[in-house]
Amino acid sequence: MNEDQTPKRSDLHNHFNVPPTRTEMHQNMENREPNKRPRRPRRKRFIIAIVGILVITIGVFGAYKWYSAKNAANSVFNSANIQKARDVSAVIKKNKPISILLLGTDTGALGRNYRGRTDTIIIATLNPKKKKMTLTSIPRDTALSIPGYTQYAPSKLNAAYSFGGAGTSIKSIQQLLDVPIDFYGLINMGGLEKIVNGVGGVTVSPTLTFKYGAANVVKGKKIHLGGKAALDYSRMRDDDPQGDYGRQKRQRQILMAILRKSDSLTTLLSQSFLSSIKKQTQTDLTFDEIVALSTKYRVATHHLKSTHLQGTTQLISGQDYEVASQTEMQRVTNFIRKGLDLGHKSTGTANLTSVTTGTTDQSSYTDTTQSNQNSQY
Repeated sequence: MNEDQTPKRSDLHNHFNVPPTRTEMHQNMENREPNKRPRRPRRKRFIIAIVGILVITIGVFGAYKWYSAKNAANSVFNSANIQKARDVSAVIKKNKPISILLLGTDTGALGRNYRGRTDTIIIATLNPKKKKMTLTSIPRDTALSIPGYTQYAPSKLNAAYSFGGAGTSIKSIQQLLDVPIDFYGLINMGGLEKIVNGVGGVTVSPTLTFKYGAANVVKGKKIHLGGKAALDYSRMRDDDPQGDYGRQKRQRQILMAILRKSDSLTTLLSQSFLSSIKKQTQTDLTFDEIVALSTKYRVATHHLKSTHLQGTTQLISGQDYEVASQTEMQRVTNFIRKGLDLGHKSTGTANLTSVTTGTTDQSSYTDTTQSNQNSQY
């Protein structure tokens, strides 16, 4: 360097570690290659990596749980093996009201291990747009001729399941009331106990005072019931002045109490819970349809209405049957069809070609209803 030359500041910076001015720092930034970015601090990069790993892990775990729950749901699937009255997939896709036939069997209860009859028969409708749900109990001793088993007429409605399974029960209800049944759900007594425990128990206001098994209740006094107590509360019949009709009312109480606990649906759809009840439950709802019900249709439980088909006890062929009048059948048909947003239809038929009471001669029976078995819903 010549004596008359003034040293540049950049040379001073390079040789003597003179810090650059702010102007020089800006110039350096402007001269930086456009694709070359400053490196992230090592700590920040480490945190981002950990978060990424957590997200991936949660996603994989969630997918595994979903897959496991789906497998568990498939284990309780059992087709009704009948042609449905309408396109149920299209009904759910359009978010339209649906109907489910709820059947409670005595299989496995009180030491029984055979294919039992259905002591509980309830038709549920779910209307997501109106946020309404209806429950209709049908007496198990209702007299009718069961489709496909007319040689045994007159029969009791609860025999339909023992004759031909859930499909025959569905066809019997559709013949009797001229309403479409979209799905069914079958559960035995032990399964009901697990469901109640699964939602953390239920609270009911008893319809009468009684003690039966684990159920010790006082009329009108609200009580929280665990699975065993709820099961016994819904099972008792002999000490109820209303007999089976009183039991039906208590069964609807327990069911409505379960449905109102919609925040427990996550528990009921878990893999562990579905696996625990697979030997006690059957349904023709697929996993995707169950998920659709738990998301799109859960709002239907906001408003619940219930009723039952009222019959009169009549002696037929030496046995007590429940026989409903045509007027009563029409009322129930209207109630269910309204819940499904369907137009008016004449009620169905018990399809008994000859009915009379107080005799053991079934050839003298006369049928007072008109068949609508082949009507379109």
